[in-house]
Amino acid sequence: MKSKPVRPILAAMMTVTLALSIAACSSNSATKENMPTAAPQAEASPEPQTETKLNAEEPAWKLDTSPVDLTWFVGANWYAHTWGESLASKYVTEKTGVNVKLEVPSGEANEQVTLMMTSGKLPDLISMGSWETAVKKLWEGDHVYALNELADKYDPYFFKVAGDGTLKWYRQENGNTYGVPNDSYSPNLMHETGMTAANQTFLVRKDLYEEMGKPDLSTPEGFLGALQLLKDKYPEYKGQPISPFFAQGNVPYGMTEYLQNLLAVPHEKDGKVYDRITDPDYIAWLKTFRTAYERGLINVDFLVDSDTQVEEKTNNARYFMMIREWTGMSAVNPMLAAGANPDSYYIAVDGPQNNKGESAKLFPGNMDGWMVTMISKSAENPERAIRFLTYLASEEGQRDLFLGKEGETWDSAGGKPQLKAEFADMLGSNIEKLEKEYGILDTYWMMRNPVIVNQWRPEKAPVIKQMEDFANAQADIDSGIYKGLDPLGDSDVAVAWSRISQNWEEVLPELITAKDEAAFDKVFESFRSRRDGYGFAQVMEYRQTELDARKAKMAAE
Repeated sequence: MKSKPVRPILAAMMTVTLALSIAACSSNSATKENMPTAAPQAEASPEPQTETKLNAEEPAWKLDTSPVDLTWFVGANWYAHTWGESLASKYVTEKTGVNVKLEVPSGEANEQVTLMMTSGKLPDLISMGSWETAVKKLWEGDHVYALNELADKYDPYFFKVAGDGTLKWYRQENGNTYGVPNDSYSPNLMHETGMTAANQTFLVRKDLYEEMGKPDLSTPEGFLGALQLLKDKYPEYKGQPISPFFAQGNVPYGMTEYLQNLLAVPHEKDGKVYDRITDPDYIAWLKTFRTAYERGLINVDFLVDSDTQVEEKTNNARYFMMIREWTGMSAVNPMLAAGANPDSYYIAVDGPQNNKGESAKLFPGNMDGWMVTMISKSAENPERAIRFLTYLASEEGQRDLFLGKEGETWDSAGGKPQLKAEFADMLGSNIEKLEKEYGILDTYWMMRNPVIVNQWRPEKAPVIKQMEDFANAQADIDSGIYKGLDPLGDSDVAVAWSRISQNWEEVLPELITAKDEAAFDKVFESFRSRRDGYGFAQVMEYRQTELDARKAKMAAE
């Protein structure tokens, strides 16, 4: 297959994105004593006879396309795709010889990976959220290979598709890089292209919101008024019971960091990391939720609903409003729009705002990306693993997984790959079939590079684009640097932060269900006192050090 190379500007964008991508949530806390310093040869696999043919200008996967199995753990218990049945996955296996056996956690990904580390047996490839504590443990515990060392030994073409800056951003103190991210964005790229990757939105059910007269949800008074109207007139709507509110990720995400972003709570003041949880606007809105609970306008369902319950309510448009990422609605909205109530889909609107009425400052994409992929030292064929990752990171690999096979799912139009119309239509009408039978677009996103694939992405349906445009307009492009400042791993400060976080998950429901404001204040002050005792000062010191280091890295790029 031949296709026109990525245009110069796209090539430059690829370099910038990948150059600022491989980042750990707490890259500066690793020590030389507990980090791996060499990549030993795999004992179970003899060194290929073709090693002398390695060429930094040519991908090494072509040197050996014999059949090989690689297990790939994807740290998302909701990920339901398989490998080997879809057109794209079969095509990649036929081309490279690599057959992937996908594994997902049965419960919480961190816990499962921790258990695997204890057992000493890990999957060949591991993709975990870049913020997950298990990522740092994998690196510090010598459980994964240094990708730069594997690339030196087996596939120097890796450096061409990853870029030197890639290795710099995620490079640890010992000089090694242990993971490569997907969905990574640099601020420069976002400013130049307008692709912010912002996905945080405040959503409402369109028909119900409009029938209510499009109430103002940005102030405590308007928010409570809308909930009262819902209770009085719309406890059921078009034959369905309506749940007033949902917050994605419950306490640690939707009701904390996400809500703070909607309120444009600053991340730092005068160069110092800001304690966002004590911000007056944030506290005022938590008290608004307490009032809503006291009046019977909301219940605690949004804090305790299981994933299955959330999915059922969402698929049937049973939430009135949601603090929810629009990307999670990209399959649901077209389905709702094509259903019996075509206006029952969700739209993004202005939600809670601070007392100045400022627009939200939403997290954009950032250099850390979403998930980071690693090669474990349990891998019997580390040379095939690094070559496979190099292939997937290249334009060819990105095209093969995103578009599938030329002539079957895409054709060349004007020298540029273009998805066939029937599959673009299927994206809005039958995404389940698109993913299961063809495996294209965002089915296998573990190594997705948006700078490459977005040039091939079909135009989004209006019911999706409205949400995306709203998020892009409110994205705070330069705030990506603040993501993942919290300490992870087993250090004293990481343990302190873990205790604080766990306690906050217990405290916030107490705040919302407090009998009055005096009780609210007492619970909150008690939390602050415990937080200090757990070591919050050390956490803030860590955050400041991490932020300063990130600023220095960006200034050097």
